[in-house]
Amino acid sequence: MWYFTIKQSGIGNKPYQRLQQLSELTEVELFNEPYENYYIFEVESSRYQQVMDFLDVEGIAYNLSINRPSREELLEGMS
Repeated sequence: MWYFTIKQSGIGNKPYQRLQQLSELTEVELFNEPYENYYIFEVESSRYQQVMDFLDVEGIAYNLSINRPSREELLEGMS
């Protein structure tokens, strides 16, 4: 599995819905201010390229990991 992490503020409704269709699981990591919320999309290897192409065409910034990022790792990335 691949994990695409995207800031909630960095994605619109339609791209979000499309990513939900391409993903096995969608999670939301909620943080209190001043931190941003994140979407985590779990994607099978067979759809990896399709998701990457979609994100690149849409101009959506993302982080990619083979392991699901922990809450602590997401916080470290915001510091």
